Amino acid sequence: MTAADGGARTVRFIDVHYHCGPDAYVRRRTATTAAAAYAAHGGWVVLKNHLGSTAAQAWEARQQGLPVSGSVVLNDLAGGFDPRAVEQAVVQHGEDSGLRLIVHLPTVTGRAHRSRLTRTPSHPLLADGQRPLTVTDDSGRLRPDVRELLRAARDLPVVVSTGHADGHEVRLLIEEAVRLDLPRLMLNQPANPMTGLTCKDLADLVGAEQVFTEQTALTHLLGYQPWSDLADVLTLLPRVVYSSDLGQPSQPDISDWLTRSAEWFDRAGLTPRRVREITRDAPLAMLSL
Repeated sequence: MTAADGGARTVRFIDVHYHCGPDAYVRRRTATTAAAAYAAHGGWVVLKNHLGSTAAQAWEARQQGLPVSGSVVLNDLAGGFDPRAVEQAVVQHGEDSGLRLIVHLPTVTGRAHRSRLTRTPSHPLLADGQRPLTVTDDSGRLRPDVRELLRAARDLPVVVSTGHADGHEVRLLIEEAVRLDLPRLMLNQPANPMTGLTCKDLADLVGAEQVFTEQTALTHLLGYQPWSDLADVLTLLPRVVYSSDLGQPSQPDISDWLTRSAEWFDRAGLTPRRVREITRDAPLAMLSL
């Protein structure tokens, strides 16, 4: 399935954040079984894992006619801020999807945060976690290699995601993205405790047309984000991309997420047009070339 042949432009919804195995932790589904489940519900999925790239997995699944594209997470284990890691993922992702690869800045940052998830490392080498990496140096400025990576990303078919940057770093990344005229920047689940940005905070940050805000279901499911803030993000902000951030065996499966999401949208008073905007139109606008 390709975007050029209908693909993502004909689906009911797009989930830009689903974790499949192999990953840093045990996951519910593989790339192909996840993509098949999204196909059964009329959706498209972007696969993610904290070990690095899902680009080749997504390419392989698309050859089987499945609605899936990929991402790369630039944690230290995957090469960090080396542009070659991004270029390799872009090549592995192929051109047939007609969609941008999502490039996540580091998600393992070493910041103090105890997850409420029940998680099992997927391999003995990961028992002690991964070496942390942040986008800023000791002085609180963006690292030169991060600036170079953003500059290189301008000329590649990618969406840059802020990863698990903190609130200060997100502001710096937005400023740099605007300065460089980076085509796409996604604020990755900014309500999570490591970032800590509320809807009110975001309203002052997302004015630039290339900035998209991801709202994940998991942030609210884990109790990190109160209902009032979730409802405000869903109803008030421009260019909101609604996603799941699921795939954990302890969390709802895809069908349950869709059911619960519909209940949330109804409770928040979203119109059918707004639901389509946050679940399909904004994600497609962000991912389109």
